[in-house]
Amino acid sequence: MRISDRLDARVEFLRPWQDDAACSREDTALFFPPDAERKGPRFRREARAKAVCRRCPVISECLAHALRVEEPSGIWGALTEEERTQLLSHP
Repeated sequence: MRISDRLDARVEFLRPWQDDAACSREDTALFFPPDAERKGPRFRREARAKAVCRRCPVISECLAHALRVEEPSGIWGALTEEERTQLLSHP
């Protein structure tokens, strides 16, 4: 089996929508918390990241991906990991 065959079978690796993502032109640090981030700075960083997400043409695809693979960290589709966990736990 070729490696490309295995990748084709893993839909979570296929993310062509990311080429059009608004976050692709931003510093990734905006979307992922640094170690030991304090509450105030985290709130401000998350607000800035979510503002980028809200103007993104592929926000729906991003959120669908994050929910499907249960992304463990970062802001995806304008939701934090805590917000995604809440959404997944309330069907």
